[in-house]
Amino acid sequence: MKKFLALLLTLVMVLSLAACGGDTQTEEPDTEEPADQTQTEEPAAQGGTIGVCIYKFDDAFMTTYRNALQEILEGKGYTVTVVDGNNDQAKQNEQINTFITQGVDALIINPVMTSAAATIIDTVKTAGIPTVLINREPTADEMAVYDKLVYVGCDASQSGTMQGELILDTPNKGDINGDGKVSYIMIQGDPENIDAKLRTEYSVKALTDAGVEVEQLNLTRGDWDREKGQTICANDLAQFGDQVEVVFCNNDDMAIGALQSIQAAGRKVNEDIYLVGVDALDAALNEVQAGNMTGTVLNDANGQAAKAVECMEGLLAGDTYAAGEQSVYVDYVKVTPENVGDFMK
Repeated sequence: MKKFLALLLTLVMVLSLAACGGDTQTEEPDTEEPADQTQTEEPAAQGGTIGVCIYKFDDAFMTTYRNALQEILEGKGYTVTVVDGNNDQAKQNEQINTFITQGVDALIINPVMTSAAATIIDTVKTAGIPTVLINREPTADEMAVYDKLVYVGCDASQSGTMQGELILDTPNKGDINGDGKVSYIMIQGDPENIDAKLRTEYSVKALTDAGVEVEQLNLTRGDWDREKGQTICANDLAQFGDQVEVVFCNNDDMAIGALQSIQAAGRKVNEDIYLVGVDALDAALNEVQAGNMTGTVLNDANGQAAKAVECMEGLLAGDTYAAGEQSVYVDYVKVTPENVGDFMK
């Protein structure tokens, strides 16, 4: 009996060892599975095709803007095509339709004409293309029809107000000849553009809100163009002479043109005349530093480009915008002789 029990115990131990050895073999394939799972969980590469429409390439501010856009987008792995509308809305409409036919993933559009916004929005909505509008703001009602559309820009009334504040910050608040009023000329951009309208209105409103009496000697359309700014200022200085105390320009390119005429007329900025612009172009910053411009207002092209790309990526990820919430603003910054160095490269 004892021999039988010993034999039985030996048999049980052998079977137990065999079972343990089988468990070890069946676990070996399991050790490889986590490595395979890690590989499948790597994030997908970022990218896509983006069409960018600029109203015209020879606009100094939009050159800075489009270069920033292209650099940011390409840095993120997008395939980018940037086209020049040549200040021709019909041509830009064709470019938008071509991008849609090509099947781009998203559009960034700087409209040639703000009045064409409704047509542009209808086109991209029909195609279902996520779209960011830049620099020229449509009305809230126009944008409300499409929830995959957003406008990125700045509040132009803020830039106009800051221009007026630059004049208010001068020792005589713009009244150089001491006659109790500020006599000015206004060199306006494209009056069809809301930025031109608001900068024109709010630059003067800042003065009147501060209790300063004003006199508009002339207001002329300069289409954001340096040569036109020079011609307009030359004509106004010839007509009104020393009556002109302040030259308001809706952008820096026209202000630099105006400066050429001011200097040709023997006038001295910040002594017998004041000159302000908007955009903080490098050329304007140099003139502010040299004392040849009273000041300018930073229209942050790089900041707006970054925000436009951020909003575009949100739209591509499925974000939508409710009516009345489709305008995203980047703040302007007042640039004076005291802080101009902070903005120079």
